[in-house]
Amino acid sequence: MFFASDNASGVAPELLDALGTAAAGHAMPYGNDDLTRAVEDRIRELFEAPDARVYLVGTGTAANALALGCLSPPWGRIYCHDAAHIEQDECSAPEFYTGGAKLSLIGGLDAKIGAAGLSAALVEAQPGVVHSAQPAALSISQATELGAAYTPDEIAALSRLAREAGLPVHMDGTRFSNAVARLGASPAEMSWRAGVDVLCLGATKCGAMAAEAVILFDPSRAWEFELRRKRGGHLFSKMRFVAAQMLAWLDDGLWLRLAGHANAMADRLAAGIAASGAAVLNPVDANMIFARITLGQHRRLQAAGARYYLWPKAQLPEGGDEAPVEIRLVTSFATTPNDVDRFLEVLAG
Repeated sequence: MFFASDNASGVAPELLDALGTAAAGHAMPYGNDDLTRAVEDRIRELFEAPDARVYLVGTGTAANALALGCLSPPWGRIYCHDAAHIEQDECSAPEFYTGGAKLSLIGGLDAKIGAAGLSAALVEAQPGVVHSAQPAALSISQATELGAAYTPDEIAALSRLAREAGLPVHMDGTRFSNAVARLGASPAEMSWRAGVDVLCLGATKCGAMAAEAVILFDPSRAWEFELRRKRGGHLFSKMRFVAAQMLAWLDDGLWLRLAGHANAMADRLAAGIAASGAAVLNPVDANMIFARITLGQHRRLQAAGARYYLWPKAQLPEGGDEAPVEIRLVTSFATTPNDVDRFLEVLAG
């Protein structure tokens, strides 16, 4: 009953097989190999973006921070949600790799930036005023840190506002696969067609060992990204092992099947929690559930070996058995129906 994080899941067997195959023989280093070229072509085909440039890195933090480094100068202002991963969980890596750009935080339900919120923030900006950080970029997360997915129309509305203000759009797509699997839109409709300039496509949370792709739909930024990736230590000598994972992940729709399974397990879990009388607090658009249970249920689940996070993490549950406790549960490609059903059985007592 491990629902702490999809980062805790193992590696999908298909990707392990691909790594084993890639280990045979020799290949040129630093991305000058056939597998890296093949995954670049596959991503361009999948996203219907023949001019896009594709770069592989090992972590989502590196993908986001290096991408934002290409979008914002040190005196720039990057607009993002106040619950965004780049704000809450990346140890100021975006600020470091941009040379000091400011993250400007916007609220919004379910960690989604609304068009009204972004519009208000842009009205308050002071472009051309030397005393102020200059508006530089918009960053959105797909899916969000609270498990919600932006629709293509929502992305397009935000992108239009950003474009009118002269800002490029970055998408943190660490759970992009979950959002695509849920909404059924094409990768292109969920990215560049809706106005996204740079997508950080994450595979690590969805079956990979360590594999992320930065997709630059504007190829004019490519050379700068290449330099930043090398300077940032993410131009791996044996890049073929990152490429092998990403290529296998995308092969024959595996990425959407893995994400779809994680979503289905979240649906099963959410339905069971609601049926038990506990409250589900978020729209389950991806593979994350936020729920309110009782302290007695929490203690019972912990004793049975269930793993999940209290949310917020700083919460200190106390009181009687009926005291409320809020938790976060994350399913993955490796979550089984038995995992879910056992959790629900213990929850029900």
